[in-house]
Amino acid sequence: MPDLDLGLEGGTVVTGRGRTQANVYVSEGRIAAVTTERHGARERFDATGLLVMPGMVDAHVHFMDPADTSREDFPSGTAAAVRAGVTTVIEHTHGRPVRTPEDLHEKVAYLRDRSRIDFALAAHAWPGHPADAVAAWRAGAAFLKAFTCTTHGVPGHDPARQWELFEAAAAAGATCLLHCEEETLTAAAERRLRAAGRSDGGLVPEWRSREAEEVAVAITDTLARRSGVRAVLAHASHPDVIDLAGGMVVETCPQYLALLEEEVVEHGPLRKFTPPARARTPAELDAMWTAVADSRADYVSSDHAPSTREQKAAGTIWDVHFGLPGVDTTFSVLLDGAAAGRLPYERVVAVYSETPAHIYGLAGKGSLAPGADADLVVVDPGERWEVRDSEVRSKAGWSPFAGRTLRGRAVRTYARGRLAAADGEVVAEPGWGRFLAGPGAG
Repeated sequence: MPDLDLGLEGGTVVTGRGRTQANVYVSEGRIAAVTTERHGARERFDATGLLVMPGMVDAHVHFMDPADTSREDFPSGTAAAVRAGVTTVIEHTHGRPVRTPEDLHEKVAYLRDRSRIDFALAAHAWPGHPADAVAAWRAGAAFLKAFTCTTHGVPGHDPARQWELFEAAAAAGATCLLHCEEETLTAAAERRLRAAGRSDGGLVPEWRSREAEEVAVAITDTLARRSGVRAVLAHASHPDVIDLAGGMVVETCPQYLALLEEEVVEHGPLRKFTPPARARTPAELDAMWTAVADSRADYVSSDHAPSTREQKAAGTIWDVHFGLPGVDTTFSVLLDGAAAGRLPYERVVAVYSETPAHIYGLAGKGSLAPGADADLVVVDPGERWEVRDSEVRSKAGWSPFAGRTLRGRAVRTYARGRLAAADGEVVAEPGWGRFLAGPGAG
């Protein structure tokens, strides 16, 4: 074998199927070999004592670009991602949603020189306009996002509109990601809480209740089964919710693995996200980790939806944006769970790299097979580090995990074989990243 471009040598290579001590070699931006043999390489890195994994794939981020870029944009959001070991994202912006092929093409052109890592884009399905959504899928959207309740300014689908969307999406082979909260229940709760004069953080889980999430999931799962559409439940918050989604792919997020419901009472807007944290005891957090470990939850994403502290303080709990920053920390939260024995490192790779890449048809991603894109992350599994707001790269500038000590961290990230981040410093420039058309395109 002739001299190669890069060799990561001596590390423990981890995939979703196992781990082995091996060397990973790269040529022309792709995996050339994973082998116990040594080959010549123009650049070498000694990974002894470290883990080598495929780059992480975060399938649910909101970089607000183009929209309210004071909250986040692609240059800052992808910097946060790649420093944390994420080499591919799927983005959708509520402030300026992609609804048609024209919207998608316009956004791809706008982002041509803004992303540091490869990216796909989702389209929003508008109630009563399933043909537009399907056309966006065929133009290259990675999935179709739909709400069952009006949120973030995006109108919700009632069951009849969901059925229309699912029938059209099933016929086209499109994947739908569903935000599930039942609108009449959330609306009734809001009226009651406002009439009572409530403005405390504790209103959030009463407003966006377990019952509202569970009812919407049950309806959505039924319609998905009947229509035959591939449906993904977004940000499942609790094991009871997961159990209702028997016919759907299930996504969950680190906030449901590590944050307690009661934290919103103290932190108010800094814990305003929806569905809210549901766990009331550490045992319920343990149950969510078990659901990830035993594959009842299929994959994990950050649902990165940042606002700055100032933006979170600019109004009442009713007024400020939903959402948390998360792309800086999701991988390390999972690594910390692995270090604590909650799940194996193989499962970390499966839920945050291989499975989302497979579900959304991102060819060449989430894999160390020869010929796959050489997106790689080198991990120090023993590094203990404290999450500090001052070190958050996202424009949010804070983290709900600040003050916590995590074990495990990305120390080097490669994007298509190029060093993109090392020891906390981002090397990749805006424009390095390429648009990844979804499987419905062409």
